[in-house]
Amino acid sequence: MAAQVTNVAVLGSTGSIGESALAVIAASQGRLRVVGLSAHSRTADLLRQAQQLAATGAAPRWLVATDPQAAARQDWSGLPAGTELLIGHDALEAAVRQPEVDVVLAAIVGSAGLRSTWAAIDAGKTIALANKETLVMAGSLVMGLAADRNAKILPVDSEHSAVFQALQAGRKHEVHRVVLTASGGPFRQFTAERMASVTVAEALDHPTWNMGPKITVDSATMMNKALELIEARWLFDLTADQLGVMIHPQSVVHSMVEFVDGSVIAQLSPPDMKLPIQYALEYPNRTAGVSPRMDWTRAHMLEFQPPDPERFPAVELGLEAARVGGTTGAVLNAANEAAVAGFLAGELAFMEIVPACRGVLDHHDFDPNPTLEQLIALDGWARQEVSRWVCT
Repeated sequence: MAAQVTNVAVLGSTGSIGESALAVIAASQGRLRVVGLSAHSRTADLLRQAQQLAATGAAPRWLVATDPQAAARQDWSGLPAGTELLIGHDALEAAVRQPEVDVVLAAIVGSAGLRSTWAAIDAGKTIALANKETLVMAGSLVMGLAADRNAKILPVDSEHSAVFQALQAGRKHEVHRVVLTASGGPFRQFTAERMASVTVAEALDHPTWNMGPKITVDSATMMNKALELIEARWLFDLTADQLGVMIHPQSVVHSMVEFVDGSVIAQLSPPDMKLPIQYALEYPNRTAGVSPRMDWTRAHMLEFQPPDPERFPAVELGLEAARVGGTTGAVLNAANEAAVAGFLAGELAFMEIVPACRGVLDHHDFDPNPTLEQLIALDGWARQEVSRWVCT
């Protein structure tokens, strides 16, 4: 009897997570099939992906280009037969609701991914979540909607996938602490004085991971860990006091769960995103895949150290937002996206990114129980506030 095929919609398919997901799907021996792809402005890459899938006899049923101007500039004459082209964010929200979609891989970077992920959850889909901003911005609302719609949210971030796997060693009331690991980025050994003069090129030179510029800068400031703390708080229903961070330069231990008896369960693997992607797409099954394996014929050294709060103040911001909840996550995320954009544009110094976020967070109108519309409005407000910070 043939195994059931899982139809996957890959949102943000032209990014690094999307490309890795397509590699996982191609190696699944037919267990996974691409039903739809989306991109914003990289329409040529989106078309190339569709053509490559069509060459294997598995053309996607739809493509969504969410940037109408980029879509208008693209020559779509090579669109595979049987693949429908859709344009705009509204089209993407409608596409993820289609009944043939089983799993939505949410890999759109930043707050732009919130609405499509929300639509998929509202439709009761299984979400393979690589867009941490969805839970950072609206964790309480998102998890509430998932419970109401019986939608599953499976983590794709390597840290949260590790926690998800380690949590299966015990029961929820037995969890004492969750520790997210961080590579430390390129500046983990820099002094505060040296960090004050780092360049964009230095910030984008990550020692371990190959990621997009925004996420790479977040790793350098450790704001990525701040956002992951907030995500973990909502995803696993934890308190801020149950969350911590350790710098682990080798990026082999992806996170750890400490139980009340003192046992610590960790998940280890070489730093490669295809493994957590595959685990989410094929859960609860484990199958042979394309990810590299640990080499147990050679010696390994695993180092751990706590982050320095003076050099990496973003971590405390993340714990604060996880503790307070409400509107803080949305404001922190938007302020950081705008501040990172300012740094990449040469308008803001590296060591000004986190203080800018702190300033905006401290001056927003806090609401402990916001609506989705409030959060989206605050997202826009926080970006404008950062732009004023840049101007001054």
